[in-house]
Amino acid sequence: MKTGLLLSPQALCSKLRAGQLPAPPLVLRQWIGGRIKQLTGSTGTPDAFAHPAGDAGLFGPQAMNWRVHAHFVGMLVGGLSSLLLQALHPRALAAVWDHSNFRHNLKGRLGRTAYFVAITTYGGREQALQAIERVNRIHANVSGHMPDGTPYVANEPDLLRWVHLGEVSSFLRGYQHLSMQALTAQQADDYVKEMALIGDLLGAFDLPMTVNDCDQALQSYRGQLVCNERTLEIVHVIENYPVDLWDKPFMQLVIKAAFHTLPDWALQMLGKPAASEAEKQLVRHALRLAGLPVQATLDEDGVAAQARNRMAA
Repeated sequence: MKTGLLLSPQALCSKLRAGQLPAPPLVLRQWIGGRIKQLTGSTGTPDAFAHPAGDAGLFGPQAMNWRVHAHFVGMLVGGLSSLLLQALHPRALAAVWDHSNFRHNLKGRLGRTAYFVAITTYGGREQALQAIERVNRIHANVSGHMPDGTPYVANEPDLLRWVHLGEVSSFLRGYQHLSMQALTAQQADDYVKEMALIGDLLGAFDLPMTVNDCDQALQSYRGQLVCNERTLEIVHVIENYPVDLWDKPFMQLVIKAAFHTLPDWALQMLGKPAASEAEKQLVRHALRLAGLPVQATLDEDGVAAQARNRMAA
């Protein structure tokens, strides 16, 4: 792998325009990897994705989700945006409120979600199916009552559908907003279709197969959504994401982008003013620039890289 010192100025500029950066030296990649773990609460290691040799997993490297889910900043923005969306559904929020320490360990929740997305995208087939079965077992034991006495169960198909729609649409918006090479309309539809497989295995139903249908399905829930005190507490937790002082400027940009990529109706429900186009573009470009060395590190050492090496074995 060539480093920046071995590339001509013209080649380096070409890579920067494409949102690419040569792999940093090993010691810098190790430092960046440590910052990523500190930022996201990740406890996994890329080595878990190195086996079994030749196993394409549920999708394989040509899938759009391999491309979307490898974009670190887009997925971080999309992950927080999906949590903001989920907080608008009172039953979905009640399950998290009663059965997790999400409010006190946001990094842990984000880290677990990131691992699930990674293993179902890049893991071997058996690894992916085992992770899905583990989540299904957890959901089967999550039930309770909302403050008004209305019962809920986490494995209710309609509730699982809402969570699926929020995650898929948020991940895709994060990628399209921040990637230097956005998906075409057909590629974006392919991504939605691929992700429907995961939703089906988790117990959701009637999942959309195109971006347009996904957006419409998400909006169909608006009559069930509310912004209450619990919702606002979750917003407060996300806005005050716990990070070291070193990471705070970067994380503030991520949080701003998470709100910028929400649907307009969701932003209004949360009582947040719409940002100007100038602010959106400023945050977008700053995140793209800040994300370059992180992405270069993950392209060399991350789970997608390990999965590609596994496929080549």
